[in-house]
Amino acid sequence: MRNARHPLIDPEKVVPNDIRLGDDFDTMLITGPNTGGKTITLKTAGLLQLMAQSGLFIPAEEGSKVGVFEEVYADIGDEQSIEQSLSTFSSHINDIVAIMKNVNKETLVLIDEIGAGTDPEEGASLAISILDFLRKKDAKIMVTTHYPELKLYGYNRPRTTNASMEFDLKTLSPTYHLQIGIPGHSNAFAIARRLGMREDVVKNAQNLMSDEDSDINKMISKLNAQTKAATTARNRLETSLDRSQKLEQKLQQALDWYNQRVQKQLDFAQERANEVIAKRRKKADQIIEQLEKQKNAGVKENKIIEAKGELNSLERQANNLAHNKVLQREKRRHHVNVGDRVKVLSYGQTGTITKKLSEHEYEVQMGIIKVKVSDRDIERIEKNESTKPKRLVRATSAVRRSNAHSELDLRGQRYDEAMTNLDRYIDSVLLAGLSTVTIIHGIGTGAIRKGVWQYLRNSRHVKSFNYAPANEGGNGATIVELK
Repeated sequence: MRNARHPLIDPEKVVPNDIRLGDDFDTMLITGPNTGGKTITLKTAGLLQLMAQSGLFIPAEEGSKVGVFEEVYADIGDEQSIEQSLSTFSSHINDIVAIMKNVNKETLVLIDEIGAGTDPEEGASLAISILDFLRKKDAKIMVTTHYPELKLYGYNRPRTTNASMEFDLKTLSPTYHLQIGIPGHSNAFAIARRLGMREDVVKNAQNLMSDEDSDINKMISKLNAQTKAATTARNRLETSLDRSQKLEQKLQQALDWYNQRVQKQLDFAQERANEVIAKRRKKADQIIEQLEKQKNAGVKENKIIEAKGELNSLERQANNLAHNKVLQREKRRHHVNVGDRVKVLSYGQTGTITKKLSEHEYEVQMGIIKVKVSDRDIERIEKNESTKPKRLVRATSAVRRSNAHSELDLRGQRYDEAMTNLDRYIDSVLLAGLSTVTIIHGIGTGAIRKGVWQYLRNSRHVKSFNYAPANEGGNGATIVELK
């Protein structure tokens, strides 16, 4: 139950607590000073459990979960009776005997001050024996106690934990906060000293304590200090993590916007270049057509000179456009056919076009590997270039190895772009002979991660894959082992 609140306490004053039972431990022993909130914690757990099983809303935060018990047994409060000859101890024992007759694994047991009301040594031994019996029945158990022996019980038994109600020694007042994992102590000496008890009397009382009890109290004090420090550090880290995640989200959005703008500019430049080329070709065709129509007629010298001037002008403009990188790529891609020897620019490797997959995509055979590439990524090799000495092939191999990285970062890319880059990357590392690589896909919406995992599942070159360790990216990266 997350931030569970007792339903009968003023909402403006109540102190909420996280109450856990049944996951990591089935038995909780709550210790701490009187009026510290132990009994209220038991009542809160029991009342909220019964409210939930009755279909009522419970005063707890979203994300809380409760089980369903066949019975909820509670021994809380003192039912002394002179008429029935019941002392505090016998009243408790009567209730516990009744509980023990019916307890099973579908039972929640809540006992306040177990074993109290009799000789402390005998009461502690009896309390341990009762707990052992209830634990053998696999019940879920919450008990409160002052016995130091039960504090050790919480450490020595499996699926059992100590808990305590926090006490502020500076103000000598309880905070009512439940601390799961560490036991508490009564703080009798601190309270007595603060209230004016003679110092020599307090020190004498401390000296009378057994070494074992003193060691336990020192251990408890140390655990309290460590728990406070850990809680403070965790709160700071959670705040820092939240700020970092928000900053990462903003940076990712800015990067997406930048990539979209760059792509739009490239597309626009390419369209404009295509328009310019188309217009110049059309104009040249018109000039040639006019000359052919007039070739048998008497063409004046000045007409021929004008036509040559126009053609020369178009040639100069074409030469200027030839220096445009976009147009260079356009020129290379429009002059390749199936069977041509080409250089795949992203891999630094040569191969042969074996199939035209679409208007702008080809299948290229590079050694034993077939890859799918865009026409922007290939350059035709003239026949005389393909007959160069073999030593240049070795140089190309060195380039291939230097271009192959053991890590691919897909963050900030669009889905289709990321999948294309992943396909090329796997081909390149296979050519380079790498056996293990890392794919960084980030967390985000999860679309890129799902696409990466789907691709890896369907690839016959992948031996295994899984998330990276926490210190190497966690769920934001995937380690891939290749065949």
